[in-house]
Amino acid sequence: MLPFYLVQTILFLNENRFNKTARVFAIVRNKEKAYRRYEKYIGTRDFVLLVQDINDPVVIHEDVHFIIHAASQASPKFFVQDPVGTFSPNVFGTRNLLELGRAKGVEGFLFVSSCEVYGQGNSDLLLAEDAYGYVDPTNIRSCYAEGKRAGEVLCVCWQQQYGVPIKIARPFHTYGPGMSIGDGRVFADFVFDIVHERNLVMKSDGSARRAFCYIADATVGFFTVLLRGEPGQAYNVGNMYGEMSVLGLAELLVSLFPEKHLRIERATEPEIAYVQSQVKRYAPDTTKLCALGWFPKYSVKDGFARTIQSFSESNKGAIQR
Repeated sequence: MLPFYLVQTILFLNENRFNKTARVFAIVRNKEKAYRRYEKYIGTRDFVLLVQDINDPVVIHEDVHFIIHAASQASPKFFVQDPVGTFSPNVFGTRNLLELGRAKGVEGFLFVSSCEVYGQGNSDLLLAEDAYGYVDPTNIRSCYAEGKRAGEVLCVCWQQQYGVPIKIARPFHTYGPGMSIGDGRVFADFVFDIVHERNLVMKSDGSARRAFCYIADATVGFFTVLLRGEPGQAYNVGNMYGEMSVLGLAELLVSLFPEKHLRIERATEPEIAYVQSQVKRYAPDTTKLCALGWFPKYSVKDGFARTIQSFSESNKGAIQR
């Protein structure tokens, strides 16, 4: 979802501001899925679809000025089902794109990392960019956090040794239209429960606290890091004002649509394929990003209302067709 919005933003500006001077090369694994998502751009001059595995060397014969690496599975359901596929693009894929950036002499390289690099043991405070805790490398769930950590180190190495101007964005919990129905994360499950008028199911006690950031705010944050950030630096991208408990989010969403008469239920059996995070609180300190001129516009209430409305309209249209 995250790179899709970045691509859409560039192509929208191309149409309305840039007179089609920018060109996007989008690397995807699943051709059919990509054609569905990028249908309106297929065949246009300013959008080129490259179907390949990011873990293989990337060859582009034209000039490349900026690289954005956001190819990674982010849902915890994949951490057990496909740990190799989760770890590899953040390490081997990162190396391949850094080599491309080195060969092309890019002006900027953005690595979309994750708040999970902060690990455990430091969640009492807002997480600044130097607030590192510990990650257990023998826990299968760490395939994501350790992959992101390794990707960040690779970026710093390529900047130090080869001069690739890397910037690192660490998104926190980001939501919005475009989430997959099979995403598996709790906030996505809640959204689709509301859309399909199902009671919301809690798979935990709901006490874990997360900071939720609407996709429009996150997208502006990513471009801010890429274009204004200092090379070699990491920046949190999240809504420090959007923190609430999982239970609080469920209660908020139910209250937004009282006409649906939905309730919050407790799961009777744990979901085996989903390994829950042991971190009780993920909340960003975004002082560093705000110093670049960024600030979130959307509250949790407004962002989720827009998200649910978008999915509800799409679902209604599909039924009518």
